[in-house]
Amino acid sequence: MSQEIAVVGSPDFTTGFRLAGVRRFADVPDDQKDEQLDAAVREILDDDDNVGILVMHDDDLEYLSRDVRSDVETSVEPVAVTIGGDGGSSGLREQIKRAIGIDLMEED
Repeated sequence: MSQEIAVVGSPDFTTGFRLAGVRRFADVPDDQKDEQLDAAVREILDDDDNVGILVMHDDDLEYLSRDVRSDVETSVEPVAVTIGGDGGSSGLREQIKRAIGIDLMEED
């Protein structure tokens, strides 16, 4: 059963989550995102037995390769949640819809 939350991103991004008790994280400095972000995200996605939620900054999606980005956007377990950036409420709405399988804000 997946029960951990994992955070991937810059040390500034992950620090708040670590202070809140998140134990699984990958710090990827801003100047190394092109080289290291794919590997860090792939490692979390492959550990779906232990990780239930992957948290990333929305702006970091642009650094991912096409394959890894597609995996992040379609992953159900762990569910990937991106915060910050210009994702806005529609991005969060899509993430919730993907995670639970229905659109709670669906209009008649």
